[in-house]
Amino acid sequence: FIVLLGLIPWITSPYMLYVFNMIGIAAIAAIGLNILIGFTGQISLGHGAFFGVGAYTAAILATRFQLGIAVTLPAAGLMTAMIGMIFGIPSGRLKGLYLTIATLAGQFIIEYLLIHWDSLTKGTMGITLPPAKLLSLSLQGDLGFYYLIFITLAGMVWIAVNVMRTRYGRAFIAIRDNDRAAEGMGIPIFRYKLLSFGISSFYAGFAGALWACYMGSITAEPFNLGLSVEYIAMVIIGGLGSISGSIYGAVFITLLNEALRFMTDFLM
Repeated sequence: FIVLLGLIPWITSPYMLYVFNMIGIAAIAAIGLNILIGFTGQISLGHGAFFGVGAYTAAILATRFQLGIAVTLPAAGLMTAMIGMIFGIPSGRLKGLYLTIATLAGQFIIEYLLIHWDSLTKGTMGITLPPAKLLSLSLQGDLGFYYLIFITLAGMVWIAVNVMRTRYGRAFIAIRDNDRAAEGMGIPIFRYKLLSFGISSFYAGFAGALWACYMGSITAEPFNLGLSVEYIAMVIIGGLGSISGSIYGAVFITLLNEALRFMTDFLM
Protein backbone atom coordinates (compact mmCIF):
# COMPACT_ATOMS: atom_id res chain seq x y z
CA PHE A 1 0.00 0.00 0.00
CA ILE A 2 2.91 2.33 0.72
CA VAL A 3 4.37 1.51 -2.71
CA LEU A 4 0.94 2.06 -4.25
CA LEU A 5 0.63 5.55 -2.79
CA GLY A 6 4.25 6.65 -2.71
CA LEU A 7 5.90 5.21 -5.81
CA ILE A 8 3.40 4.36 -8.55
CA PRO A 9 2.00 7.89 -9.06
CA TRP A 10 5.47 9.19 -9.93
CA ILE A 11 6.61 6.44 -12.30
CA THR A 12 3.48 5.89 -14.40
CA SER A 13 1.97 7.81 -17.29
CA PRO A 14 -1.29 9.80 -17.00
CA TYR A 15 -3.06 7.03 -18.89
CA MET A 16 -1.94 4.40 -16.38
CA LEU A 17 -3.03 6.66 -13.53
CA TYR A 18 -6.45 6.78 -15.17
CA VAL A 19 -6.50 2.97 -15.38
CA PHE A 20 -5.49 2.65 -11.72
CA ASN A 21 -8.26 5.08 -10.78
CA MET A 22 -10.82 3.03 -12.70
CA ILE A 23 -9.57 -0.11 -10.93
CA GLY A 24 -9.93 1.53 -7.52
CA ILE A 25 -13.48 2.71 -8.20
CA ALA A 26 -14.51 -0.66 -9.65
CA ALA A 27 -13.00 -2.46 -6.64
CA ILE A 28 -15.15 -0.45 -4.21
CA ALA A 29 -18.31 -1.36 -6.12
CA ALA A 30 -17.25 -5.01 -6.47
CA ILE A 31 -16.61 -5.33 -2.73
CA GLY A 32 -20.15 -4.17 -2.08
CA LEU A 33 -21.59 -6.68 -4.53
CA ASN A 34 -19.50 -9.47 -3.00
CA ILE A 35 -21.02 -8.71 0.41
CA LEU A 36 -24.44 -9.32 -1.14
CA ILE A 37 -23.66 -12.27 -3.42
CA GLY A 38 -20.61 -13.91 -1.90
CA PHE A 39 -21.37 -13.50 1.81
CA THR A 40 -25.19 -13.38 1.89
CA GLY A 41 -26.03 -15.47 -1.15
CA GLN A 42 -28.44 -12.91 -2.66
CA ILE A 43 -28.05 -12.34 -6.39
CA SER A 44 -28.47 -8.86 -7.88
CA LEU A 45 -28.48 -7.68 -11.48
CA GLY A 46 -29.05 -4.05 -10.53
CA HIS A 47 -25.61 -3.08 -9.23
CA GLY A 48 -24.81 -0.99 -12.30
CA ALA A 49 -28.02 1.01 -11.80
CA PHE A 50 -27.17 1.61 -8.13
CA PHE A 51 -23.75 2.82 -9.26
CA GLY A 52 -25.62 5.29 -11.47
CA VAL A 53 -27.86 6.42 -8.62
CA GLY A 54 -24.75 7.32 -6.61
CA ALA A 55 -23.26 9.17 -9.56
CA TYR A 56 -26.39 11.22 -10.17
CA THR A 57 -26.90 11.94 -6.47
CA ALA A 58 -23.38 13.35 -6.22
CA ALA A 59 -23.85 15.36 -9.42
CA ILE A 60 -27.15 16.87 -8.25
CA LEU A 61 -25.79 17.76 -4.82
CA ALA A 62 -22.68 19.32 -6.36
CA THR A 63 -24.49 21.37 -9.01
CA ARG A 64 -27.71 22.43 -7.25
CA PHE A 65 -26.46 22.80 -3.68
CA GLN A 66 -22.73 23.46 -4.30
CA LEU A 67 -21.73 20.81 -1.76
CA GLY A 68 -18.15 19.55 -1.58
CA ILE A 69 -16.98 16.02 -2.15
CA ALA A 70 -16.73 15.35 1.60
CA VAL A 71 -20.53 15.63 1.77
CA THR A 72 -21.58 14.31 -1.64
CA LEU A 73 -19.75 10.96 -1.37
CA PRO A 74 -21.35 9.68 1.87
CA ALA A 75 -24.69 11.30 0.96
CA ALA A 76 -24.70 9.49 -2.38
CA GLY A 77 -23.89 6.23 -0.61
CA LEU A 78 -26.75 6.67 1.87
CA MET A 79 -29.26 7.61 -0.81
CA THR A 80 -28.29 4.56 -2.86
CA ALA A 81 -28.49 2.36 0.24
CA MET A 82 -32.09 3.42 0.83
CA ILE A 83 -33.04 2.76 -2.80
CA GLY A 84 -31.20 -0.56 -2.74
CA MET A 85 -33.13 -1.66 0.34
CA ILE A 86 -36.40 -0.81 -1.42
CA PHE A 87 -35.47 -3.02 -4.35
CA GLY A 88 -34.24 -5.64 -1.87
CA ILE A 89 -37.70 -6.07 -0.34
CA PRO A 90 -38.57 -8.98 -2.71
CA SER A 91 -35.66 -10.92 -1.16
CA GLY A 92 -37.96 -11.68 1.78
CA ARG A 93 -40.01 -14.05 -0.38
CA LEU A 94 -37.89 -14.66 -3.48
CA LYS A 95 -34.58 -16.37 -4.07
CA GLY A 96 -32.49 -17.68 -6.92
CA LEU A 97 -33.77 -16.99 -10.42
CA TYR A 98 -36.88 -15.17 -9.16
CA LEU A 99 -34.82 -12.70 -7.13
CA THR A 100 -32.54 -12.23 -10.14
CA ILE A 101 -35.54 -11.24 -12.26
CA ALA A 102 -36.77 -8.86 -9.54
CA THR A 103 -33.41 -7.07 -9.35
CA LEU A 104 -33.25 -7.02 -13.15
CA ALA A 105 -36.55 -5.15 -13.12
CA GLY A 106 -34.97 -2.67 -10.70
CA GLN A 107 -32.10 -2.19 -13.14
CA PHE A 108 -34.47 -1.28 -15.98
CA ILE A 109 -36.67 0.93 -13.79
CA ILE A 110 -33.71 2.98 -12.58
CA GLU A 111 -32.30 3.21 -16.12
CA TYR A 112 -35.64 4.54 -17.36
CA LEU A 113 -35.85 7.14 -14.58
CA LEU A 114 -32.30 8.36 -15.15
CA ILE A 115 -33.03 8.95 -18.84
CA HIS A 116 -36.59 10.30 -18.69
CA TRP A 117 -36.72 12.28 -15.41
CA ASP A 118 -35.50 15.40 -17.20
CA SER A 119 -36.25 17.88 -14.42
CA LEU A 120 -33.91 16.04 -12.07
CA THR A 121 -31.32 14.25 -14.21
CA LYS A 122 -31.44 16.47 -17.33
CA GLY A 123 -32.15 13.37 -19.39
CA THR A 124 -29.87 12.66 -22.31
CA MET A 125 -28.10 16.01 -21.85
CA GLY A 126 -26.39 14.77 -18.72
CA ILE A 127 -24.89 16.82 -15.92
CA THR A 128 -21.54 18.62 -15.82
CA LEU A 129 -20.08 18.83 -12.33
CA PRO A 130 -18.05 21.73 -10.94
CA PRO A 131 -14.36 21.09 -10.08
CA ALA A 132 -14.19 18.73 -7.11
CA LYS A 133 -13.01 20.06 -3.77
CA LEU A 134 -12.16 18.19 -0.58
CA LEU A 135 -12.73 20.71 2.20
CA SER A 136 -10.57 23.62 0.99
CA LEU A 137 -8.34 21.51 -1.27
CA SER A 138 -9.00 21.38 -5.00
CA LEU A 139 -8.65 17.94 -6.58
CA GLN A 140 -6.99 18.42 -9.94
CA GLY A 141 -6.43 15.75 -12.56
CA ASP A 142 -5.65 12.06 -12.24
CA LEU A 143 -3.06 12.42 -9.48
CA GLY A 144 -5.30 14.21 -7.01
CA PHE A 145 -8.07 11.66 -7.43
CA TYR A 146 -5.59 8.79 -7.33
CA TYR A 147 -4.82 9.42 -3.66
CA LEU A 148 -8.47 10.01 -2.79
CA ILE A 149 -9.64 6.84 -4.54
CA PHE A 150 -7.08 4.50 -3.01
CA ILE A 151 -7.32 5.95 0.49
CA THR A 152 -11.10 5.52 0.38
CA LEU A 153 -10.65 2.02 -1.09
CA ALA A 154 -8.44 1.11 1.86
CA GLY A 155 -11.08 2.45 4.23
CA MET A 156 -13.84 0.51 2.48
CA VAL A 157 -11.82 -2.70 2.61
CA TRP A 158 -11.21 -2.18 6.33
CA ILE A 159 -14.92 -1.61 6.95
CA ALA A 160 -15.96 -4.67 4.93
CA VAL A 161 -13.45 -6.96 6.64
CA ASN A 162 -14.55 -5.83 10.09
CA VAL A 163 -18.27 -6.05 9.27
CA MET A 164 -17.75 -9.68 8.32
CA ARG A 165 -16.24 -10.29 11.76
CA THR A 166 -19.28 -8.96 13.60
CA ARG A 167 -22.56 -10.74 14.33
CA TYR A 168 -23.96 -9.12 11.21
CA GLY A 169 -21.32 -10.72 9.03
CA ARG A 170 -21.80 -14.10 10.68
CA ALA A 171 -25.54 -13.77 10.13
CA PHE A 172 -24.94 -13.01 6.44
CA ILE A 173 -22.86 -16.16 6.08
CA ALA A 174 -25.44 -18.25 7.95
CA ILE A 175 -28.18 -17.02 5.60
CA ARG A 176 -26.00 -17.86 2.60
CA ASP A 177 -25.27 -21.38 3.82
CA ASN A 178 -28.82 -22.27 4.89
CA ASP A 179 -31.45 -19.60 5.40
CA ARG A 180 -33.94 -21.99 7.04
CA ALA A 181 -31.37 -23.11 9.58
CA ALA A 182 -30.42 -19.47 10.20
CA GLU A 183 -34.06 -18.60 10.82
CA GLY A 184 -34.31 -21.57 13.16
CA MET A 185 -31.39 -20.18 15.17
CA GLY A 186 -33.31 -16.95 15.69
CA ILE A 187 -31.78 -14.82 12.94
CA PRO A 188 -34.38 -12.46 11.40
CA ILE A 189 -33.36 -13.30 7.85
CA PHE A 190 -35.52 -10.71 6.07
CA ARG A 191 -34.02 -7.90 8.15
CA TYR A 192 -30.48 -9.10 7.49
CA LYS A 193 -31.13 -9.55 3.77
CA LEU A 194 -32.34 -5.95 3.59
CA LEU A 195 -29.26 -4.83 5.54
CA SER A 196 -27.03 -6.69 3.09
CA PHE A 197 -28.77 -4.98 0.16
CA GLY A 198 -28.28 -1.65 1.91
CA ILE A 199 -24.56 -2.15 2.55
CA SER A 200 -23.98 -3.43 -0.98
CA SER A 201 -25.85 -0.47 -2.47
CA PHE A 202 -23.95 1.97 -0.26
CA TYR A 203 -20.68 0.71 -1.71
CA ALA A 204 -22.07 0.99 -5.25
CA GLY A 205 -23.39 4.51 -4.65
CA PHE A 206 -20.15 5.64 -3.05
CA ALA A 207 -18.17 4.29 -6.01
CA GLY A 208 -20.57 5.90 -8.46
CA ALA A 209 -20.21 9.26 -6.73
CA LEU A 210 -16.42 8.96 -6.88
CA TRP A 211 -16.64 8.14 -10.57
CA ALA A 212 -18.90 11.13 -11.29
CA CYS A 213 -16.62 13.57 -9.45
CA TYR A 214 -13.58 12.13 -11.21
CA MET A 215 -15.07 12.20 -14.72
CA GLY A 216 -16.55 15.69 -14.31
CA SER A 217 -19.68 14.98 -16.37
CA ILE A 218 -22.16 12.12 -16.54
CA THR A 219 -24.93 10.74 -18.72
CA ALA A 220 -27.17 7.72 -18.15
CA GLU A 221 -25.67 5.50 -20.85
CA PRO A 222 -22.87 3.83 -18.83
CA PHE A 223 -25.18 2.59 -16.06
CA ASN A 224 -26.75 -0.23 -18.01
CA LEU A 225 -27.16 -3.98 -17.62
CA GLY A 226 -23.72 -4.56 -19.10
CA LEU A 227 -22.14 -2.71 -16.17
CA SER A 228 -24.06 -4.89 -13.72
CA VAL A 229 -22.82 -8.01 -15.50
CA GLU A 230 -19.25 -6.69 -15.35
CA TYR A 231 -19.48 -6.33 -11.56
CA ILE A 232 -20.83 -9.86 -11.23
CA ALA A 233 -17.92 -11.06 -13.37
CA MET A 234 -15.47 -9.28 -11.04
CA VAL A 235 -16.98 -11.04 -8.03
CA ILE A 236 -17.02 -14.48 -9.67
CA ILE A 237 -13.51 -14.22 -11.12
CA GLY A 238 -12.05 -12.88 -7.88
CA GLY A 239 -13.89 -15.40 -5.73
CA LEU A 240 -17.24 -15.40 -3.94
CA GLY A 241 -16.91 -14.46 -0.29
CA SER A 242 -13.45 -12.89 -0.69
CA ILE A 243 -12.82 -9.19 -0.11
CA SER A 244 -9.36 -9.32 -1.66
CA GLY A 245 -10.79 -11.38 -4.51
CA SER A 246 -13.11 -8.49 -5.37
CA ILE A 247 -10.06 -6.30 -5.90
CA TYR A 248 -8.36 -8.92 -8.06
CA GLY A 249 -11.53 -9.30 -10.10
CA ALA A 250 -11.73 -5.53 -10.59
CA VAL A 251 -8.11 -5.47 -11.76
CA PHE A 252 -8.72 -8.29 -14.23
CA ILE A 253 -11.95 -6.94 -15.77
CA THR A 254 -10.69 -3.35 -15.98
CA LEU A 255 -7.44 -4.39 -17.64
CA LEU A 256 -9.37 -6.74 -19.93
CA ASN A 257 -11.61 -3.87 -21.05
CA GLU A 258 -8.59 -1.67 -21.74
CA ALA A 259 -6.81 -4.47 -23.62
CA LEU A 260 -9.87 -5.15 -25.77
CA ARG A 261 -10.22 -1.42 -26.49
CA PHE A 262 -6.56 -1.25 -27.51
CA MET A 263 -6.90 -4.32 -29.72
CA THR A 264 -10.04 -2.92 -31.37
CA ASP A 265 -8.31 0.37 -32.15
CA PHE A 266 -5.27 -1.49 -33.47
CA LEU A 267 -7.27 -3.81 -35.72
CA MET A 268 -9.46 -1.01 -37.03
